[in-house]
Formats: sequence, structure tokens, C-alpha cells
Amino acid sequence: MLKWALIFFVISIVAGVLGFTGIAAGSAALAKILFFVAIALFVIFLVLGLTVFKAIK
Repeated sequence: MLKWALIFFVISIVAGVLGFTGIAAGSAALAKILFFVAIALFVIFLVLGLTVFKAIK
């Protein structure tokens, strides 16, 4: 998911440099959403992994 966020960020930068401001804003917003979803999933799985590890041990 972070890979897709990085791809949309690069698309946003390239579109902004070329003057396509609508596409740049859209892909930047999508990259931001994907980044925060990836961080949220990381935190959720980190907490679940730590709790399951303690339950098994």
C-alpha cells in the first residue's frame, strides 16, 4: 500500500510540474489517503501481533 502511495505521489509531482493541477491535486489526495490507511493498518496489526504473542506465550 505504501508502494501505491509513493506512485501516486510521484504522479502528483510530475503532473504539477507539467501544469496539470487538477490531476496533481487528485493524485496527491489519493496518496495521502493511502498513506494514512497503510499507517493505520500497520498499527492495528502491530497491536494484534503483540497481544496474540502474549496470549500464546
